[in-house]
Amino acid sequence: MDTPMEGLLAALDLTDTGARTSEDIFTGPSQWMPLGRVFGGQVLAQSLVAAMRTVPDDRFVHSMHGYFLRPGDVNQPITFSVDRIHDGRSFSTRRTQAYQDGVPILSLIASFQDEDEGVEHQIEMPGDIPEPESLPSAADALAQVDHSIARYWASERPFDIRHLPSPIYLRVNGEHTAKQAVWMKTLGVLPDDQNLHRAALAYASDYSIMEPVMRRHGVAWATPGLKVASLDHAMWWHRFGRVDEWMLYVQDSPSAQGGRGLATGSIYSRSGLLLATVAQEGMLRVPSGEDQPLRP
Repeated sequence: MDTPMEGLLAALDLTDTGARTSEDIFTGPSQWMPLGRVFGGQVLAQSLVAAMRTVPDDRFVHSMHGYFLRPGDVNQPITFSVDRIHDGRSFSTRRTQAYQDGVPILSLIASFQDEDEGVEHQIEMPGDIPEPESLPSAADALAQVDHSIARYWASERPFDIRHLPSPIYLRVNGEHTAKQAVWMKTLGVLPDDQNLHRAALAYASDYSIMEPVMRRHGVAWATPGLKVASLDHAMWWHRFGRVDEWMLYVQDSPSAQGGRGLATGSIYSRSGLLLATVAQEGMLRVPSGEDQPLRP
């Protein structure tokens, strides 16, 4: 069996089929997940890699906007078609569709830019944050839980994820607030490939982004009957950073209504550089006799 890091690298190493219509066609594997549905971060990152394969080497992704259309099946590979929408003097735009069984499971548009100079500022990273080494890992938090999902979270993901103030896998401890942060990095070293690091960052950005919504309402992942599904995902890359070094993902939720919750996040390097900004809306329903939308 592949290690989690080998599985990540294999998932992001797409195959160019050589087929050409008006679009570029790639294929990639689906990683195993306990519930049988493809992890959203996986298909986001793969769709981004497919688009990256069609732009000049000196242009890097700076934004993407994707919609999750259908749940993916982990037992099937995924086909990616890339439409080369536009190539300008400084920017390139690509649309990627991810398919299983001939129907799209994700539609994504991404923009790429060559390196340029300009004005610069950023929101500062929060201070007084505990160091990641002082916090329990998922393996520590779930060591005593014998369940396939707990085992996956604890030891089968390629990222080490450590929560502030505490994880919400089994319960929500402390104040029910719409804010949290997580330290995260890959379990091993990645090659010196800037595109690979950007794609891996997109992969990891989907792990915990809905948790501020859940924390605000005291809802843990282990809540019986809980239904969670990502609807869309937007991401902006500001500066390059290595994802095999600790990054702080600061998250909050401005609103939840109608069975949907919105969350935003800022990803910083350990030294305080703002690497990326993320936004996602997801369906999130908590059982109460019958499915009900979240309410304050």
